[in-house]
Amino acid sequence: MRGQFPVLVSVPHGGTLVPPEVEERVGLNLSALAYYSDPGTERIYDMEDMVQAFMVSGVSRVIIDLNRPPYHLPPRYPDGVVKTKTSLGQAVWKGGREPDLHCVHRLLLRYYFPFHAEIDRLLLSRDISVALDCHAMVPVGLPGQPDAGKKRPLFCLSNNGDEKGHARPGALPTCPAEWIRALEETIRRHFPGPGSVEINHPFHGGFIMNAHFWHTGIPWIQVEMNRSLYESDESGPQRGSMVDEGKISELNGILREILSEWIGDIRGSETFPEGFGNRG
Repeated sequence: MRGQFPVLVSVPHGGTLVPPEVEERVGLNLSALAYYSDPGTERIYDMEDMVQAFMVSGVSRVIIDLNRPPYHLPPRYPDGVVKTKTSLGQAVWKGGREPDLHCVHRLLLRYYFPFHAEIDRLLLSRDISVALDCHAMVPVGLPGQPDAGKKRPLFCLSNNGDEKGHARPGALPTCPAEWIRALEETIRRHFPGPGSVEINHPFHGGFIMNAHFWHTGIPWIQVEMNRSLYESDESGPQRGSMVDEGKISELNGILREILSEWIGDIRGSETFPEGFGNRG
C-alpha cells in the first residue's frame, strides 16, 4: 500500500548479492562485500509504507554501482559502474578474471538499466514530487578523496549546489535551496550540535539524482548518513560490517519523524509547485 507522502526513496547501495554470471570471478568474500556496501541502509531508510515509491537493489555496489554513469567503464574508471578496485584499493576480481566488455554490457543490461528505467517509470506514473537518494558514508574521508583523513558530519545533504544549496558555477541544483536547507534544519532538531549536518560537503551528489532530475524535472536530494551512528568502528573488510540492530531500528524511527516534519515544513514554501502531492 502506498503511503501518504509524494516521495520516492531510493536505496541503491545496501545489497551484497553477486550476480551468478560473475560469481566465480569475484575475489572478495562475503565479509568484504558487506563492508563495502552501505550496510543496514535498506532497514534504516525503510519508509515504504509512508511514501509513494521505495526502490532498493540487492546487487553489491562493487559489482554494479547504480550511482555511476553507465559509460564509466573499466579499466579506465576503476571506481566506475563496474569496479576493478574497492574504496580501500582491494582488487574486486580474481587475477586474470576481470569481466571483459561483453560481460560488462550483459551486467548493465540485466541489472543496471532496469533499475534506472523503473525509477523513471515510478517518477512519471505515481504521485511523486520529490525524491531522496539514500546512502551511508564511512566516518572519515578515505585516501584519494577530497576530504581524506577528515572527520565527516553525521549527515551530508546534496543537491549539486554550494554549501547553502544554491547554484554553483557550471552546475544545476537538483532541488530548490529552500528545500535542502529546510531538511538540514529538520535533521538538526533531531541531531543537534556543531557539524551534525552539512550541505554539499563532502559530496555534491551522484549520478542517480542528477540523471533522473534531468530526465523528469522532479527534484532530488542525496542523503548520506554517517555509519558511526550505528556501526562499530571495529568493522572492516576482514571482519565485515558490525551493525547495532537496535540503533538501526531507532534511526529508522527518527528518519520517519524527519520525513513527516520536513514535508510539512516545505509545503508552505513559495517554491512548492502548484498541486504538489495531488498528481495522478
